[in-house]
Amino acid sequence: MILTGLIVWLIAGGIVAWYSERWSETAPRWISLITLVSHFIRLLVIWFQYLGQVSFSTSGPWFLEHNVVWIPQAGINLHFAMDGFSLLLILLANLLGIVAVVTSWTEIQFRVGFFHFNLLWIMAALVGIFLAVDLFLFYFFWEMLLIPLYLLIGIWGHERRVYASIKFFIFTQAGGLFMLLAILALYFIHGANTGIYTFDYMALIGTAMSPTTATLLMLGFFVAFAVKLPVVPFHTWLPDAHTQAPTAGSVDLAGLVLKIGGFGMIRYLFPLFPQASHNFAPYAMVLAVVGILYGAILAFGQTDFKRLVAYTSISHMGFVLLGVFAWNQIALQGAVMIMIAHGISTGALFVLVGNLYERTHTRDIYKMGGLWSSVPRMGRSGLVLALASLGLPGLGNFVGEFLVLLGAFKVNPVLAILATLGFIVATVYSLWIIQKVFNGPSTLEKKIPDFNIRELTLMTTMILILFWLGLYPQTVLNTSSSSMETMQKYASTPRQTLVDPSQQKSSSASLLPSPIKIQPISRSSAITPPP
Repeated sequence: MILTGLIVWLIAGGIVAWYSERWSETAPRWISLITLVSHFIRLLVIWFQYLGQVSFSTSGPWFLEHNVVWIPQAGINLHFAMDGFSLLLILLANLLGIVAVVTSWTEIQFRVGFFHFNLLWIMAALVGIFLAVDLFLFYFFWEMLLIPLYLLIGIWGHERRVYASIKFFIFTQAGGLFMLLAILALYFIHGANTGIYTFDYMALIGTAMSPTTATLLMLGFFVAFAVKLPVVPFHTWLPDAHTQAPTAGSVDLAGLVLKIGGFGMIRYLFPLFPQASHNFAPYAMVLAVVGILYGAILAFGQTDFKRLVAYTSISHMGFVLLGVFAWNQIALQGAVMIMIAHGISTGALFVLVGNLYERTHTRDIYKMGGLWSSVPRMGRSGLVLALASLGLPGLGNFVGEFLVLLGAFKVNPVLAILATLGFIVATVYSLWIIQKVFNGPSTLEKKIPDFNIRELTLMTTMILILFWLGLYPQTVLNTSSSSMETMQKYASTPRQTLVDPSQQKSSSASLLPSPIKIQPISRSSAITPPP
């Protein structure tokens, strides 16, 4: 019950935070912070307790697993499992959840309880996504994430928040529907082939299907993950959502929501559809390089500080896509490292932007300038974060991007070389940030206050983590290595391929959800119809 408890704790904390607003305006903030800090401590205990117990058994390399029948008539289980990959992303989610609470401490002044309710339910949905190994359950939490994020942007966002929230909702909901259709098709195909109708991830690995069917289903999953990552041209919701969201919403979007796209591609695309994914890899890698260069170039052209940082996320996530579809151990490890380091560095940049906006009431970098003299702590922090964004050695982003390029070079040297051009453009926009915001003549009429103790502690912690990831990346690499090896093993699992069109035609009726008489079953993740 440990894994289920991780989700329930966050859900309960959100409800208590909402109702605590009746007692005190500050109570929701403290309840949210205590909920997330205690959750983070529990995760650290799990990390140290189970890290050395990875095994490559037929049930998967899980540290922990919890499997209980939920809807036996449809083969749906409450099946949660944790491996090194999911553990790292949950730790990241929890850490940035704490950052979101602390940075919004004074920013959010109305409906504080409901704000923290949505914030904690976003965390609960993310943990559910990273732990679910039943595809119905995975989709359930995927959709659950959408509603509190929509409310967070639409209620507490900036001037065009309604437009941004609706655009975000439409894009992500449309992508999710493609994935739902693919999940249902996989469910019925597996049932038609084996007589067992199940949404269980481990059972669906190795499902026999024609190459055309596999390609279509893989694309259904890919579109959903590409919207979240985001991949060009599915990215247009991101700059608007980031720009209009409150600081806590931007931290969650950049640091966490984008990561479920990369997580889904690694966890589901290649293990479920290995040949189709390998066939699609050259096209996906081209999209990755386009995203790296396109995002970096458009970042340089922005005047809105928040929008600029949003476009840098598109560029960095292009490296994740490149690493995933290179599909070798080095590139996958690099993709995981980028997800972790980008979550910290870009989350910190959005915190910095939010702090500047609170003081200057503008996000226009041409209306800033010369701030270093009045806010040197902010200037030093901005310099380190800009250097992290351009991939300076010694910081976590460099390790991830270097490993991705190294792994991608083994697969496609030309695309790997083109992707390195992203470093050049990243250097330009990173130095541009420092020059326009913190150097040059001052354009503000009065001096603004520097970081207070709360803000300085938060920023210092995130910067130290970036140095830790850059100087000692083994923390992440050792934790995720066995998971990446196992994903590659699943992607190479021998499976039957249906190639005879007449055979497919004769069995097409069995793919439809015709009425099935269900008999009582044992506690398993599947149902077997009688003859």
